[in-house]
Amino acid sequence: VEKPADPPAIPGQPDVALASLGIYVFHTRTLIEELRRDAADPKSSRDFGKDIIPHLVTGAKAVAHRFSASCVRSPEEPAAYWRDVGTVDAYWEANIDLTDVVPQLDLYDREWPLWTYAELTPPAKFVHDEDGRRGQAVSSLISGDCIISGANIHRSLVSTGTRARSFSSLDEAVVLPYCKIGRGARLSRVVIDRGVVIPDGLVVGEDAELDARRFRRTDKGISLITQPMIDALG
Repeated sequence: VEKPADPPAIPGQPDVALASLGIYVFHTRTLIEELRRDAADPKSSRDFGKDIIPHLVTGAKAVAHRFSASCVRSPEEPAAYWRDVGTVDAYWEANIDLTDVVPQLDLYDREWPLWTYAELTPPAKFVHDEDGRRGQAVSSLISGDCIISGANIHRSLVSTGTRARSFSSLDEAVVLPYCKIGRGARLSRVVIDRGVVIPDGLVVGEDAELDARRFRRTDKGISLITQPMIDALG
């Protein structure tokens, strides 16, 4: 059943329902045959969840496996971790979760490392040590090749190659790679797209109406900032 408003419950557990996490393993031949069959069906909506999976459930062999029964987790993780990050709010929340003292997803578990694309970069660098102009980060993840130059960062995730200039601040910010945070900018509860150049003195997160006019602001108060949005400011 694709995204039901009232999902059917597990027999004997009326308050619990099973949901598909979207991780599938196929025999190659079976998948190719299914895709060809669906392509020839004029009534198909060409949707994996609405067409392919239901047809396999009724017309082939489909087996479900409980994620919680096989998820590998470190001793620090209280439960199996899974997040759907299909919205700006969910994407922001999943990244900010990593800044917790003991996050639900342990990136530092050496017994089961997470491998991903990584650039060879110099270490992150923090410079200036004056009142009001101190390069520092608290409860944050700062990637390689970042220079925090007299900026204050709190509970944020800052990706590779970002530059944060003097007197700027980031609070609960998710910053994608190679951004530049201008001098004196104050950004709170934001997601900043890759390569965005934030102008000096820009303030986001303190005036909801103004943020909504300039950027994409969610109902939960998260502002998505892209370069075209910045360019439109003039």
